[in-house]
Amino acid sequence: MAAKKRSVKTEAVAAEPTETAVALAAAPRRRVRKPKASAATGGGGKGSLVIVESPTKAKTIGKYLGSGYTVKATVGHLRDLPQRKLGVDVENGFTPEYVTIKEKAKTLAEIKKAAKASERVLLATDPDREGEAIAWHVASQLGNGKGGKIRRVLFHEITKDAVAQALAHPLDIDQRKVDAQQARRVLDRLVGYKTSPLLWKSIKTGLSAGRVQTVALRLICEREEEIRKFVPQEYWTIEADLEKDGQAFQARLHKLDGKKPEIKDEATARGIVADALKIPFKVTAVEKGERRRAAPPPFRTSTLQQEAAKQLGFSAAVTMRIAQQLYEGIELGAEGPIGLITYMRTDSVRVADSAIAQARDYIAKEFGKPYLPAEPVVHKSGKGSSRVQDAHEAIRPTDVLRRPDDLKQHLDSKQFKLYQLIWRRFVASQMTPAVFEGYHKLYHEAHEPEEGKTLDDLPPIPPLAQGDVVTVKQIMPNQHFTEPPPRFSEASLVKELERLGIGRPSTYASIISTLKTRWYATAKDRRFAPTPLGETVWQVMKRSFPDVFEVGFTAQMEDELDKVEEGDLAWQQVLGDFWGPFAKALEAVDVQKLIHDVHDLSNLPKEKCPTCGSGLVVRSGRFGPFIACARYPDECRFTRPLRRDKVPDKPTDEICQECGAPMVIKTGRYGEFLACTKFPACKHTRPVPLGVKCPKCAVGDLAERRTRKGRNFFGCLRYPECDYSTWNRPVAVACPSCGFVGMEEKQTKTKGVSRKCLKCGHEIIVEEAAPAETVAS
Repeated sequence: MAAKKRSVKTEAVAAEPTETAVALAAAPRRRVRKPKASAATGGGGKGSLVIVESPTKAKTIGKYLGSGYTVKATVGHLRDLPQRKLGVDVENGFTPEYVTIKEKAKTLAEIKKAAKASERVLLATDPDREGEAIAWHVASQLGNGKGGKIRRVLFHEITKDAVAQALAHPLDIDQRKVDAQQARRVLDRLVGYKTSPLLWKSIKTGLSAGRVQTVALRLICEREEEIRKFVPQEYWTIEADLEKDGQAFQARLHKLDGKKPEIKDEATARGIVADALKIPFKVTAVEKGERRRAAPPPFRTSTLQQEAAKQLGFSAAVTMRIAQQLYEGIELGAEGPIGLITYMRTDSVRVADSAIAQARDYIAKEFGKPYLPAEPVVHKSGKGSSRVQDAHEAIRPTDVLRRPDDLKQHLDSKQFKLYQLIWRRFVASQMTPAVFEGYHKLYHEAHEPEEGKTLDDLPPIPPLAQGDVVTVKQIMPNQHFTEPPPRFSEASLVKELERLGIGRPSTYASIISTLKTRWYATAKDRRFAPTPLGETVWQVMKRSFPDVFEVGFTAQMEDELDKVEEGDLAWQQVLGDFWGPFAKALEAVDVQKLIHDVHDLSNLPKEKCPTCGSGLVVRSGRFGPFIACARYPDECRFTRPLRRDKVPDKPTDEICQECGAPMVIKTGRYGEFLACTKFPACKHTRPVPLGVKCPKCAVGDLAERRTRKGRNFFGCLRYPECDYSTWNRPVAVACPSCGFVGMEEKQTKTKGVSRKCLKCGHEIIVEEAAPAETVAS
């Protein structure tokens, strides 16, 4: 046994005929560490240098390499456009000026030194446009690989076989991918660098605009405008509680005199109920059919983000960060670091035949033949655009036999949840359709409240035959009001961005994070609403560049970037076609008129300076525009802020717990809060009470609070003395069962709006969920 542990089995990996064959070390099952020469920081000798993006990926790959390899990590991009100038020569074919990122100078120097001491350099950055661009920049700094010294390798998954396969088939850098990335980078720089100054001049300094992020902001702002303009309309539905052979079921009025009923008032509804009570409920026809739902395809980037948001509550940024960890490698005890999923930035649902075969074997063994289709399930993309980026497989586990429960001890809670979601979705994708159970044995899709009920949510009905008469228990008219379109959740925003063809799925996480970081939008109760700043930014961009930030135009630009990658368009042509109209729009912007329109300064010419009586004008300053006396600054020093939309403080009966002074309700970045009137002498603040006493201690009040990660919850103000908290909003409504004033309100797809007593747990339905499909006819 000891002799076996000391031996290391190696296998020759075929290379191109002109290159030296390389030896790949097999990973011993019980060996924890490799020799130092194969570690990410090791090196020396005339071996091969492998360059990756992240240290974690370097460590995982190093496990599979022999002693003749050194692995270095770039830790992202090494070179980029300069920060303090445009860095694009518009007059000479949009030539970009790349510079080494200041913080990466040492990293680049180390890579150059290691490359000089190596026989070959293998660029193994991520297999997408960004990864290709990083590889191209590294190659340009190493002399572009004269004599075939520098080659490109692609790791679509980080496993022993995948690494061996990639090393056996080195490639050249894909210049078309580089051009597509370069076109996007230059395009984003032109838009951001040229439009952001307009925000500084018209709103305040420090703001920025982005080509894709502004369109995402547009969607949020326009949805908010729809909600504000919405006028609720009253309507009524009629439902009957019925029974047949002791089994209760429910039916909804579906047709009245052969037409869909439109019941707009209570009198009409009660008249219909009165008429219905006079007639027997007789089954006139029975239609039978299977409720058959095909197995869902394995995840691609956007669907993973959507489902992780709905099922796990993860933001797109959190989902992608954890997926990156699972892809790059997780320490699995004696096995060392292992890549658990395939590359997570993909538009494809294609799966390798070997992975399908492994999944089918697992299904047959664990679930039996009823759950295994006769033939492998082949999924189609389903995207509206024909330009699906199909270079990668779908997101799937690298080995189906690595079951989530078996790996739980090695994963943190978020890694486990996401891996389990990916693993279950992939295995379910090869199972039989859900007729009674099917793939639902393993996996259920999640739905949001506004998606309504589906057939799977409806209770079963008893066996019925034509001519049967059923017992009527009661017929109930129910009042409803139409509701405005819901604000976007993270999942529905990602879905809408993809539907419209805006941006790439791999960029959605950064787009959403940017909107929140710059406070253009907030996510309250997991729903996006624009801030006043965000709405003003959109107004400036809409008035200045209506075409550039139009949804269809942005989607068209994405198609053109795809054409660049496919070799159908030159990247300079894409930029040239964009720059002409954009430059003209830029020149046509009247900043003074823009400020007057956006801030509604139509009455400013009628106002006079309160100091000297002269007229008032708009001036530009270090912190943005402001209103000043026409004689400012030489003869009169009067100025005032441009915006006067600050929410006034609201008086309250609350007393400051630190100094005893009265407190007022102020409005800040995250909403309303209580603040001491003696500020800044006293800086005490606390959340605004909701009017509900804590059900646990019966002393403290409940208030809305925020976790460290920004998620809203509701807790007792006596914390840490009392640790009561809930995710659902408490409302000051008396419980009909115990009388306690305080019920938590929530909305779900199946129940609609419901309230549950914080004290006794009694639950009532406030408003039924609107069904997506007919309950019964």
